[in-house]
Amino acid sequence: MNAEQVLAQPDATGEVGLVVHRDFVCTEPFVFDNGRELDGFTLRYETYGRLNSTRTNAILICHALSGDHHCAGVHSMRDRKPGWWNNLIGPGKPVDTNRFFVVCSNCLGGCQGSTGPSSVNPATGQPFNLDFPLVTIRDMVRAQRRLVDHLGLPELYAVIGGSMGGMQVLQWGIEYPGFARRLLPMATTARQGSQAIAFNEVGRQAIMQDPDWKQGNYLPGEGPRVGLAIARMMAHITYLSDKGMDRKFGRRRREANPGGPPFDIDFEVESYLRYQGQSFINRFDANTYLYFTRALDYFDLADAYGSLEEAVERVDSRVLAVGFTSDWLFPPEQNREIALALLRRWKDASYAEIRLDLGHDSFLVEAPELDRLVRGFLES
Repeated sequence: MNAEQVLAQPDATGEVGLVVHRDFVCTEPFVFDNGRELDGFTLRYETYGRLNSTRTNAILICHALSGDHHCAGVHSMRDRKPGWWNNLIGPGKPVDTNRFFVVCSNCLGGCQGSTGPSSVNPATGQPFNLDFPLVTIRDMVRAQRRLVDHLGLPELYAVIGGSMGGMQVLQWGIEYPGFARRLLPMATTARQGSQAIAFNEVGRQAIMQDPDWKQGNYLPGEGPRVGLAIARMMAHITYLSDKGMDRKFGRRRREANPGGPPFDIDFEVESYLRYQGQSFINRFDANTYLYFTRALDYFDLADAYGSLEEAVERVDSRVLAVGFTSDWLFPPEQNREIALALLRRWKDASYAEIRLDLGHDSFLVEAPELDRLVRGFLES
Protein backbone atom coordinates (compact mmCIF):
# COMPACT_ATOMS: atom_id res chain seq x y z
CA MET A 1 0.00 0.00 0.00
CA ASN A 2 1.57 3.30 -1.03
CA ALA A 3 1.23 6.86 0.26
CA GLU A 4 -1.34 7.77 -2.36
CA GLN A 5 -3.68 5.07 -1.11
CA VAL A 6 -3.75 6.20 2.52
CA LEU A 7 -3.94 9.96 2.86
CA ALA A 8 -5.84 10.34 6.11
CA GLN A 9 -5.81 8.35 9.31
CA PRO A 10 -8.98 7.90 11.36
CA ASP A 11 -8.96 8.92 15.00
CA ALA A 12 -11.16 8.22 17.99
CA THR A 13 -13.23 11.38 17.67
CA GLY A 14 -15.32 10.27 14.71
CA GLU A 15 -13.52 12.60 12.30
CA VAL A 16 -11.05 11.77 9.54
CA GLY A 17 -8.93 14.68 10.81
CA LEU A 18 -6.22 16.35 8.77
CA VAL A 19 -6.21 15.39 5.09
CA VAL A 20 -4.13 16.24 2.05
CA HIS A 21 -4.99 16.12 -1.62
CA ARG A 22 -3.10 14.30 -4.36
CA ASP A 23 -3.01 14.85 -8.10
CA PHE A 24 -3.45 12.00 -10.55
CA VAL A 25 -1.70 12.99 -13.78
CA CYS A 26 -2.94 10.92 -16.70
CA THR A 27 -0.46 11.03 -19.59
CA GLU A 28 -2.63 9.05 -22.02
CA PRO A 29 -4.82 10.85 -24.58
CA PHE A 30 -8.43 11.42 -23.61
CA VAL A 31 -11.17 11.81 -26.25
CA PHE A 32 -14.26 13.72 -25.14
CA ASP A 33 -17.77 12.80 -26.21
CA ASN A 34 -17.73 15.64 -28.75
CA GLY A 35 -14.60 14.23 -30.43
CA ARG A 36 -12.13 16.77 -29.03
CA GLU A 37 -8.97 15.34 -27.51
CA LEU A 38 -6.48 16.22 -24.79
CA ASP A 39 -3.01 14.66 -24.58
CA GLY A 40 -3.67 14.04 -20.89
CA PHE A 41 -5.31 15.52 -17.84
CA THR A 42 -5.04 15.91 -14.07
CA LEU A 43 -7.61 14.94 -11.46
CA ARG A 44 -7.18 16.22 -7.91
CA TYR A 45 -8.47 13.83 -5.29
CA GLU A 46 -8.53 12.91 -1.61
CA THR A 47 -8.89 9.56 0.10
CA TYR A 48 -9.90 8.59 3.63
CA GLY A 49 -9.56 5.25 5.42
CA ARG A 50 -7.58 2.19 4.36
CA LEU A 51 -7.81 -0.37 1.59
CA ASN A 52 -8.43 -3.91 2.80
CA SER A 53 -6.19 -6.79 1.78
CA THR A 54 -8.35 -7.65 -1.25
CA ARG A 55 -8.75 -3.98 -2.29
CA THR A 56 -12.52 -4.42 -2.47
CA ASN A 57 -13.75 -1.88 0.11
CA ALA A 58 -13.43 1.33 -1.93
CA ILE A 59 -16.30 3.82 -2.16
CA LEU A 60 -16.25 6.59 -4.74
CA ILE A 61 -17.94 9.89 -3.82
CA CYS A 62 -19.13 12.07 -6.72
CA HIS A 63 -19.55 15.79 -6.12
CA ALA A 64 -22.28 18.18 -7.21
CA LEU A 65 -22.00 21.35 -9.34
CA SER A 66 -20.37 23.57 -6.73
CA GLY A 67 -18.51 20.79 -4.89
CA ASP A 68 -14.99 19.44 -5.23
CA HIS A 69 -12.68 16.68 -4.04
CA HIS A 70 -12.62 17.86 -0.41
CA CYS A 71 -15.62 16.07 1.07
CA ALA A 72 -14.37 15.25 4.57
CA GLY A 73 -11.82 16.33 7.17
CA VAL A 74 -9.84 19.57 7.25
CA HIS A 75 -6.67 20.72 5.51
CA SER A 76 -5.39 22.59 8.56
CA MET A 77 -6.43 23.36 12.11
CA ARG A 78 -7.27 26.88 10.89
CA ASP A 79 -10.03 25.64 8.57
CA ARG A 80 -13.39 27.11 9.54
CA LYS A 81 -15.32 24.33 7.81
CA PRO A 82 -14.60 20.66 7.09
CA GLY A 83 -15.26 18.96 3.75
CA TRP A 84 -18.71 19.32 2.25
CA TRP A 85 -19.98 15.83 3.28
CA ASN A 86 -18.11 15.60 6.56
CA ASN A 87 -21.33 14.76 8.41
CA LEU A 88 -21.65 11.54 6.37
CA ILE A 89 -18.02 10.39 6.04
CA GLY A 90 -15.71 9.40 8.88
CA PRO A 91 -15.00 6.79 11.56
CA GLY A 92 -18.30 5.35 12.76
CA LYS A 93 -20.33 7.55 10.40
CA PRO A 94 -22.68 6.15 7.72
CA VAL A 95 -19.78 6.01 5.22
CA ASP A 96 -17.51 4.49 7.83
CA THR A 97 -13.81 5.07 7.18
CA ASN A 98 -13.00 2.37 9.74
CA ARG A 99 -14.49 -0.02 7.22
CA PHE A 100 -14.23 1.68 3.82
CA PHE A 101 -11.55 3.33 1.71
CA VAL A 102 -13.23 6.49 0.40
CA VAL A 103 -12.15 8.35 -2.76
CA CYS A 104 -13.41 11.70 -4.05
CA SER A 105 -12.02 13.60 -7.04
CA ASN A 106 -12.62 17.03 -8.48
CA CYS A 107 -14.37 16.43 -11.81
CA LEU A 108 -12.74 16.84 -15.18
CA GLY A 109 -13.53 20.39 -16.25
CA GLY A 110 -13.29 21.64 -12.67
CA CYS A 111 -11.33 24.48 -11.13
CA GLN A 112 -9.99 22.99 -7.89
CA GLY A 113 -6.86 21.33 -9.25
CA SER A 114 -8.37 19.17 -11.99
CA THR A 115 -7.88 20.03 -15.65
CA GLY A 116 -10.50 22.52 -16.80
CA PRO A 117 -11.03 25.83 -18.57
CA SER A 118 -8.71 27.71 -16.18
CA SER A 119 -5.87 25.22 -16.71
CA VAL A 120 -2.92 26.12 -18.91
CA ASN A 121 -3.14 24.82 -22.47
CA PRO A 122 0.31 23.28 -23.18
CA ALA A 123 0.01 24.27 -26.84
CA THR A 124 -0.32 28.00 -26.09
CA GLY A 125 0.99 28.52 -22.58
CA GLN A 126 -2.25 30.35 -21.79
CA PRO A 127 -5.43 29.20 -20.00
CA PHE A 128 -7.75 27.08 -22.13
CA ASN A 129 -10.75 29.27 -21.28
CA LEU A 130 -13.45 28.54 -23.89
CA ASP A 131 -11.03 26.49 -25.98
CA PHE A 132 -11.48 23.70 -23.43
CA PRO A 133 -13.61 20.86 -24.86
CA LEU A 134 -17.24 20.71 -23.79
CA VAL A 135 -17.43 18.15 -21.01
CA THR A 136 -20.29 15.72 -20.34
CA ILE A 137 -21.24 13.67 -17.31
CA ARG A 138 -19.98 10.62 -19.18
CA ASP A 139 -16.62 12.34 -19.77
CA MET A 140 -16.35 13.00 -16.03
CA VAL A 141 -17.04 9.34 -15.24
CA ARG A 142 -14.59 8.00 -17.82
CA ALA A 143 -11.87 10.24 -16.35
CA GLN A 144 -12.72 8.97 -12.85
CA ARG A 145 -12.36 5.40 -14.09
CA ARG A 146 -8.75 6.16 -15.05
CA LEU A 147 -8.13 7.42 -11.51
CA VAL A 148 -9.72 4.28 -10.07
CA ASP A 149 -7.48 2.13 -12.27
CA HIS A 150 -4.46 4.18 -11.21
CA LEU A 151 -5.28 3.40 -7.57
CA GLY A 152 -5.32 -0.30 -8.44
CA LEU A 153 -8.95 -0.91 -7.49
CA PRO A 154 -10.39 -4.06 -9.09
CA GLU A 155 -13.93 -2.99 -8.18
CA LEU A 156 -15.86 -0.42 -6.18
CA TYR A 157 -17.95 -1.32 -3.18
CA ALA A 158 -20.23 1.64 -3.93
CA VAL A 159 -20.56 4.89 -5.83
CA ILE A 160 -22.44 7.64 -4.00
CA GLY A 161 -23.45 11.16 -4.97
CA GLY A 162 -26.20 13.75 -5.01
CA SER A 163 -27.47 16.15 -7.70
CA MET A 164 -24.77 16.29 -10.43
CA GLY A 165 -23.00 13.65 -8.35
CA GLY A 166 -26.09 11.46 -8.60
CA MET A 167 -25.96 11.75 -12.39
CA GLN A 168 -22.38 10.49 -12.26
CA VAL A 169 -23.50 7.57 -10.09
CA LEU A 170 -26.07 6.54 -12.70
CA GLN A 171 -23.53 6.92 -15.50
CA TRP A 172 -21.06 4.72 -13.60
CA GLY A 173 -23.67 1.94 -13.43
CA ILE A 174 -24.37 2.21 -17.15
CA GLU A 175 -20.82 2.75 -18.40
CA TYR A 176 -19.18 0.07 -16.26
CA PRO A 177 -21.80 -2.59 -15.45
CA GLY A 178 -21.06 -4.52 -12.28
CA PHE A 179 -17.85 -2.67 -11.48
CA ALA A 180 -19.56 -1.03 -8.50
CA ARG A 181 -21.54 -3.37 -6.29
CA ARG A 182 -23.86 -0.62 -5.04
CA LEU A 183 -25.09 2.65 -6.51
CA LEU A 184 -26.60 5.36 -4.32
CA PRO A 185 -27.87 8.35 -6.34
CA MET A 186 -29.64 11.08 -4.34
CA ALA A 187 -31.63 14.19 -5.23
CA THR A 188 -30.92 13.68 -8.91
CA THR A 189 -32.56 12.97 -12.24
CA ALA A 190 -32.10 10.82 -15.33
CA ARG A 191 -32.82 13.82 -17.54
CA GLN A 192 -32.42 17.52 -16.87
CA GLY A 193 -35.83 19.16 -17.25
CA SER A 194 -36.65 22.45 -18.98
CA GLN A 195 -37.09 24.38 -15.72
CA ALA A 196 -33.65 23.35 -14.47
CA ILE A 197 -32.17 24.21 -17.89
CA ALA A 198 -33.87 27.60 -17.68
CA PHE A 199 -32.34 28.36 -14.27
CA ASN A 200 -28.92 27.36 -15.57
CA GLU A 201 -29.32 29.66 -18.56
CA VAL A 202 -30.15 32.63 -16.35
CA GLY A 203 -26.97 31.95 -14.39
CA ARG A 204 -24.90 31.66 -17.56
CA GLN A 205 -26.30 34.92 -18.90
CA ALA A 206 -25.47 36.69 -15.64
CA ILE A 207 -21.86 35.59 -16.18
CA MET A 208 -21.65 36.25 -19.91
CA GLN A 209 -23.29 39.68 -19.70
CA ASP A 210 -20.71 40.82 -17.14
CA PRO A 211 -18.18 43.03 -19.03
CA ASP A 212 -15.33 41.34 -17.17
CA TRP A 213 -16.17 37.97 -18.71
CA LYS A 214 -14.47 39.15 -21.94
CA GLN A 215 -15.84 36.27 -24.03
CA GLY A 216 -14.27 33.88 -21.54
CA ASN A 217 -10.75 35.27 -22.05
CA TYR A 218 -10.16 36.82 -18.64
CA LEU A 219 -6.84 36.47 -16.86
CA PRO A 220 -6.27 34.23 -13.82
CA GLY A 221 -7.52 35.98 -10.70
CA GLU A 222 -9.81 38.19 -12.73
CA GLY A 223 -13.14 37.54 -14.44
CA PRO A 224 -16.87 38.24 -14.08
CA ARG A 225 -17.07 38.31 -10.29
CA VAL A 226 -20.38 40.19 -10.21
CA GLY A 227 -21.99 37.91 -12.78
CA LEU A 228 -20.73 34.75 -11.07
CA ALA A 229 -21.97 35.96 -7.69
CA ILE A 230 -25.43 36.63 -9.13
CA ALA A 231 -25.46 33.21 -10.80
CA ARG A 232 -24.62 31.59 -7.48
CA MET A 233 -27.28 33.60 -5.61
CA MET A 234 -29.96 32.61 -8.09
CA ALA A 235 -28.90 28.94 -8.14
CA HIS A 236 -28.75 28.79 -4.36
CA ILE A 237 -32.42 29.73 -4.16
CA THR A 238 -33.22 26.61 -6.21
CA TYR A 239 -31.31 24.48 -3.69
CA LEU A 240 -33.56 25.59 -0.81
CA SER A 241 -37.29 25.42 -0.14
CA ASP A 242 -39.85 28.09 0.66
CA LYS A 243 -40.65 26.54 4.02
CA GLY A 244 -37.02 26.10 4.96
CA MET A 245 -36.11 29.65 4.01
CA ASP A 246 -39.10 31.05 5.86
CA ARG A 247 -38.17 29.17 9.00
CA LYS A 248 -34.53 30.24 8.79
CA PHE A 249 -35.03 33.88 7.80
CA GLY A 250 -38.71 34.79 7.79
CA ARG A 251 -39.08 38.48 7.14
CA ARG A 252 -36.43 39.42 9.68
CA ARG A 253 -34.73 42.67 8.89
CA ARG A 254 -31.31 44.00 9.71
CA GLU A 255 -30.75 47.04 11.85
CA ALA A 256 -31.91 50.17 10.03
CA ASN A 257 -29.26 52.39 8.47
CA PRO A 258 -30.77 55.90 8.38
CA GLY A 259 -29.58 57.84 5.39
CA GLY A 260 -28.08 54.78 3.76
CA PRO A 261 -28.69 53.62 0.18
CA PRO A 262 -32.39 52.78 -0.33
CA PHE A 263 -31.63 49.37 -1.86
CA ASP A 264 -28.86 48.24 0.44
CA ILE A 265 -29.24 44.98 2.40
CA ASP A 266 -32.43 45.18 4.45
CA PHE A 267 -33.70 41.63 4.97
CA GLU A 268 -31.67 38.82 6.53
CA VAL A 269 -32.25 36.59 3.51
CA GLU A 270 -30.64 39.24 1.29
CA SER A 271 -27.56 39.22 3.49
CA TYR A 272 -27.40 35.42 3.32
CA LEU A 273 -27.60 35.34 -0.48
CA ARG A 274 -24.95 38.02 -0.88
CA TYR A 275 -22.66 36.08 1.42
CA GLN A 276 -23.21 32.95 -0.67
CA GLY A 277 -22.36 34.87 -3.84
CA GLN A 278 -19.23 36.48 -2.43
CA SER A 279 -17.83 33.32 -0.88
CA PHE A 280 -18.44 31.40 -4.12
CA ILE A 281 -16.43 33.75 -6.34
CA ASN A 282 -13.39 33.30 -4.14
CA ARG A 283 -13.19 29.57 -4.88
CA PHE A 284 -14.88 28.92 -8.22
CA ASP A 285 -14.09 29.73 -11.84
CA ALA A 286 -16.80 31.34 -13.96
CA ASN A 287 -15.98 29.33 -17.08
CA THR A 288 -16.15 26.08 -15.11
CA TYR A 289 -19.62 27.17 -13.99
CA LEU A 290 -20.61 27.54 -17.65
CA TYR A 291 -19.17 24.14 -18.55
CA PHE A 292 -20.67 22.27 -15.61
CA THR A 293 -24.16 23.72 -16.04
CA ARG A 294 -24.07 22.83 -19.72
CA ALA A 295 -23.02 19.27 -18.81
CA LEU A 296 -26.08 19.11 -16.56
CA ASP A 297 -28.32 20.40 -19.35
CA TYR A 298 -27.09 17.80 -21.81
CA PHE A 299 -27.61 14.90 -19.41
CA ASP A 300 -30.46 12.79 -20.80
CA LEU A 301 -30.18 9.03 -20.40
CA ALA A 302 -33.36 8.33 -22.34
CA ASP A 303 -32.12 10.26 -25.36
CA ALA A 304 -28.60 8.79 -25.17
CA TYR A 305 -29.72 5.14 -25.04
CA GLY A 306 -33.15 5.14 -26.71
CA SER A 307 -35.17 5.09 -23.49
CA LEU A 308 -34.53 5.15 -19.76
CA GLU A 309 -35.31 1.43 -19.57
CA GLU A 310 -32.76 0.67 -22.27
CA ALA A 311 -30.21 2.83 -20.47
CA VAL A 312 -30.58 1.03 -17.14
CA GLU A 313 -30.66 -2.38 -18.84
CA ARG A 314 -26.86 -2.18 -18.60
CA VAL A 315 -26.84 -1.72 -14.82
CA ASP A 316 -25.64 -4.73 -12.83
CA SER A 317 -25.47 -3.25 -9.33
CA ARG A 318 -27.77 -2.93 -6.37
CA VAL A 319 -29.35 0.54 -6.54
CA LEU A 320 -31.03 2.76 -3.98
CA ALA A 321 -32.44 6.02 -5.36
CA VAL A 322 -33.26 8.67 -2.76
CA GLY A 323 -35.60 11.63 -3.20
CA PHE A 324 -36.50 14.46 -0.83
CA THR A 325 -40.03 15.75 -0.44
CA SER A 326 -39.11 19.46 -0.56
CA ASP A 327 -36.73 19.20 -3.54
CA TRP A 328 -38.31 21.18 -6.36
CA LEU A 329 -35.19 21.27 -8.54
CA PHE A 330 -35.05 17.46 -8.95
CA PRO A 331 -38.37 16.50 -7.31
CA PRO A 332 -39.09 13.09 -5.76
CA GLU A 333 -40.90 11.75 -8.81
CA GLN A 334 -37.76 12.14 -10.93
CA ASN A 335 -35.78 10.05 -8.46
CA ARG A 336 -38.61 7.52 -8.17
CA GLU A 337 -38.71 7.12 -11.94
CA ILE A 338 -35.08 5.95 -11.89
CA ALA A 339 -35.95 3.11 -9.52
CA LEU A 340 -39.11 2.24 -11.44
CA ALA A 341 -37.20 2.00 -14.72
CA LEU A 342 -34.70 -0.34 -13.06
CA LEU A 343 -37.48 -2.47 -11.61
CA ARG A 344 -39.19 -2.70 -14.99
CA ARG A 345 -35.95 -4.33 -16.19
CA TRP A 346 -35.89 -6.67 -13.16
CA LYS A 347 -32.92 -4.97 -11.56
CA ASP A 348 -32.12 -4.99 -7.83
CA ALA A 349 -33.42 -1.51 -7.11
CA SER A 350 -35.39 0.37 -4.49
CA TYR A 351 -36.53 3.90 -3.79
CA ALA A 352 -36.64 5.86 -0.53
CA GLU A 353 -38.20 9.25 0.05
CA ILE A 354 -37.13 11.39 2.98
CA ARG A 355 -39.38 14.07 4.41
CA LEU A 356 -37.18 17.12 4.99
CA ASP A 357 -38.09 20.74 4.33
CA LEU A 358 -34.59 21.93 3.37
CA GLY A 359 -35.08 21.61 -0.39
CA HIS A 360 -32.63 20.18 -2.90
CA ASP A 361 -29.71 20.57 -0.48
CA SER A 362 -31.36 18.12 1.94
CA PHE A 363 -28.86 15.45 0.88
CA LEU A 364 -26.02 17.59 2.29
CA VAL A 365 -27.39 18.20 5.78
CA GLU A 366 -27.02 16.08 8.87
CA ALA A 367 -30.26 14.16 9.21
CA PRO A 368 -30.84 10.93 11.20
CA GLU A 369 -33.18 9.59 8.51
CA LEU A 370 -30.55 9.93 5.80
CA ASP A 371 -27.80 8.56 8.03
CA ARG A 372 -29.81 5.42 8.78
CA LEU A 373 -30.65 4.94 5.12
CA VAL A 374 -27.06 5.23 3.91
CA ARG A 375 -25.68 3.08 6.71
CA GLY A 376 -28.30 0.38 6.14
CA PHE A 377 -27.71 0.30 2.38
CA LEU A 378 -23.95 -0.04 2.77
CA GLU A 379 -24.10 -2.61 5.55
CA SER A 380 -26.84 -4.87 4.20
